[in-house]
Amino acid sequence: MKSFFSMFPRSAKEFYDLRSLTVTAMFIAISMVIEKFTINFPLFKINFAFLAIAVIGMLCGPTVGFVAGMLCDIVGWIANPDGGFFPAYTLVAGIQGLIYGILLYYKQDKISLFGLNDTASMCIRIVIARLLDVCLINLLCNTWLNMHYGFIPQQAFGTAISARLLKNVLELAADIPLLLLILPAALLAYKRIVSGREIRRPE
Repeated sequence: MKSFFSMFPRSAKEFYDLRSLTVTAMFIAISMVIEKFTINFPLFKINFAFLAIAVIGMLCGPTVGFVAGMLCDIVGWIANPDGGFFPAYTLVAGIQGLIYGILLYYKQDKISLFGLNDTASMCIRIVIARLLDVCLINLLCNTWLNMHYGFIPQQAFGTAISARLLKNVLELAADIPLLLLILPAALLAYKRIVSGREIRRPE
């Protein structure tokens, strides 16, 4: 439990690291590019911007992930102000970054899941993080907010949940392999850059 709570101040220190800020800004920009290719349907939309948020959470932790998630929503609205600005969606976007940061932050004290090695444990964490994102953010929070703000009629709530459930189940077939491919590669590249810079650091 102590290691869980220590993860948040440890992640907050990333705000003072120029390298972490650069990585965060870069992936926020990548998220905006991905967002441009969003496919909108009457009751849901399809996009893969969560990949950038997942990388930020993994590299910089839950505190930075939470802030980055909110910034992605704010910057995305500024870049494409389609309708009004709703702070509740911004908070939910921050929670999405928080989820990935809590489960995937590579600097946290690792507790192997089910006694598995680090690689297998990381893969399970990735799957759990995406499932929580889908169930908590996509299905529950966003659907409820859409209904609350009148984007979905109350009588269509069940239909919306069913449509979003089917969409997310189908997407998981692509989402999880993408995460399992991209996240380890991003972590490996980041560690090599960090170690390379540390090796060349003057005495």
